[in-house]
Amino acid sequence: MLYLASKSPRRAELLERLGLSHRVLDVDVPEVRAPGEDAAAYVRRVARDKARAGWAQVAAEPDARVLGADTEVVLDEEVFGKPADAADAAAMLRRLSGCTHTVLSAVVVVDAAGEREALSATEVRFAPLDEARIAAYVATGEPMGKAGAYAIQGRAEAFVEHLAGSYSGVMGLPLHETARLLDAAAEAAAEDAGARVAVAG
Repeated sequence: MLYLASKSPRRAELLERLGLSHRVLDVDVPEVRAPGEDAAAYVRRVARDKARAGWAQVAAEPDARVLGADTEVVLDEEVFGKPADAADAAAMLRRLSGCTHTVLSAVVVVDAAGEREALSATEVRFAPLDEARIAAYVATGEPMGKAGAYAIQGRAEAFVEHLAGSYSGVMGLPLHETARLLDAAAEAAAEDAGARVAVAG
């Protein structure tokens, strides 16, 4: 059984696009960047912490596999997390206006065979946004709960002048990297099962 260590409906929706049934685990992991920790290391660590926290809940189940992920918006090595309020969301969007930022999305898969991880980095360039457009977008409520104060799959898609990388990664789960990790985990599990049968025989 595949478990998703995330309550994000976007990640659940993206995982379903791979045709994989799964269950959601409720994990509570602090998302606080350590002093001196670079953005990529931070995103990887949070994804790993989520996967490990989920694994701790289901490790006793045969064939359990847990996927953890984290996505952050980064501009000049500053990580833009989820806005605290509408004013914070507007301030983030002003910073992103007319600039190219990076969206880092890390995926970690944990099962009885160990851990596997991947990192997707996507460059996103926003068009210049005036105050009226920022205010109108913030008023929709869409920026709340979103890294960088925007949802690319929503109204903010109109802000994007250029994207190089993984669109699904910007949404919250890079599907190419996720599929590769899960395929590798499945192959390793099959080889391990085959080895056990050979030893038993």
